[in-house]
Amino acid sequence: MAQGQIYHRESFLNTVAAKLGRRRKSTVTKPEWKTTPQYDVLKDASQDDLVTVLKKHCDVIHTQFIETNSNDLTKNLRKVFEQYEVGSVVTWKDDRHKEFHLEDELQTNWPAEGIDVHIWDPALKEKNLEAAEKADVGITYSDITLAESGTVVLFSSENKGRSVSLLPKTYIAIIPKSTLVPRMTQATSFISKQVKEGKNISSCIDFITGPSNSADIELNLIVGVHGPIKATYILVNDK
Repeated sequence: MAQGQIYHRESFLNTVAAKLGRRRKSTVTKPEWKTTPQYDVLKDASQDDLVTVLKKHCDVIHTQFIETNSNDLTKNLRKVFEQYEVGSVVTWKDDRHKEFHLEDELQTNWPAEGIDVHIWDPALKEKNLEAAEKADVGITYSDITLAESGTVVLFSSENKGRSVSLLPKTYIAIIPKSTLVPRMTQATSFISKQVKEGKNISSCIDFITGPSNSADIELNLIVGVHGPIKATYILVNDK
């Protein structure tokens, strides 16, 4: 992925520091906490335990939960397609399509059945956004999955546009069982470790918890306000 350019950073930060009456710091020291209860939540949970937690929380976040294996994944996807009346699909350009036996479906079988399939391609630029806007469903894989909150974490890249999970009417997250962790604590620790080791990380990391929703000041929850109206998580036993 191409690196972005930063202009006038030093002068900007010097101005901010001066306005705040503070001295500029060259480094930031991470605090050492005396207690770390965040690491105790579900710390002894097995992967099967985490599946149970995730499944239960999907009811809370208005998300359909399906558990399957890689051989039956396409069959379950077809069932969801029928449920959502899918005529068009947008998805990432992702090596995991081959791992989960979806290449033939995307390139041959679904188009032969009249389903329009658009695979994200950075060379197509704005056409990707147009396809995502018109698609009945967007399909991505979860890179890290937070069992406690029912959250899928997506690492965007030039081949994995964030619009795939944002613009279509409905959303399907394929969740490899191996990506399950207890909660946000493990996800942020992983990202922090990547930064510390000097590795390139995604310029956009999305934390998605079910379909879009909003609650006003009277706490009236409305699902499907500014993104996908419905969401399905398909957990795949990949071990």
